[in-house]
Amino acid sequence: MVNFLEIYEKQTGTHLGSEAQRLTPLFQKIVAGELLPPRGQQAVDCGFTAHTLNDPNVNPPIYKYYQWVLATIAANTPIHELPAKIIGDEFICANIFQTNWPQPLTVNHWQVEDVLKLPLTTQRAVIIENNGVFIWLHHLQPTWPLILQSGNDFNPVYKEVVAVLARQIEFTYLGDLDTQGIKMADTLTALIKQTGGDYSHLADIQNPGQAASWVAGYGISMNANQRIHADATIGDATWQQEANFLEISRKFVEQEQLIREYKRAVPRWLAGFHYEN
Repeated sequence: MVNFLEIYEKQTGTHLGSEAQRLTPLFQKIVAGELLPPRGQQAVDCGFTAHTLNDPNVNPPIYKYYQWVLATIAANTPIHELPAKIIGDEFICANIFQTNWPQPLTVNHWQVEDVLKLPLTTQRAVIIENNGVFIWLHHLQPTWPLILQSGNDFNPVYKEVVAVLARQIEFTYLGDLDTQGIKMADTLTALIKQTGGDYSHLADIQNPGQAASWVAGYGISMNANQRIHADATIGDATWQQEANFLEISRKFVEQEQLIREYKRAVPRWLAGFHYEN
């Protein structure tokens, strides 16, 4: 078995300590050619925050070590990872419309009118904030009805399709438990309210009590001041309650940490369970 850390430290004269050992299972999967989730999920599965392997400023020593292994020991090994980058004025979903088109389905401006004429295959759908989490959940649970929020990208196509669907099916929302994540949920709530849709189930799973439980179990305090701050523009009382709790706890939770929790909670919600918020 290759000792990646020992080789790195010997060749670079750098000592990283035990934290870097958490990357060893990932490197083993890379050299074995295994299919990997999006990179943010890889980082969280190794015990780091989601942007550690993408952003050199989050944890510079670990990022440098990761890049060094890819450039040297694994230089001749293709990395098989699901991409998280999905861009453009689009609506992206899986298992919402009755069609034989491959899933996930990407709907652009020219397709909206025809797609909205298709029959629906579900009465409930889960809106996912982050690209990588959406892709990974679809890979793990290919029959779940999912909609990609794609961060703060409330593009015209997304807003048009969501406005129509919100008058026909029930939505629940899952996102990062930080101020920006809560703000996105609040923006979505306002959009559905303004267009006459049903927003009453958006916090069914990620309700204040569940959010508090996840923060208690998974909360990260490192660099919390960059992720948690007061936001007086949050209008919905439920989301404001969650934002207030985050300010008090001074901890955040990234979606990638909650895959196991989602695998437990989402099937129950899709089956028709009604939460009391």
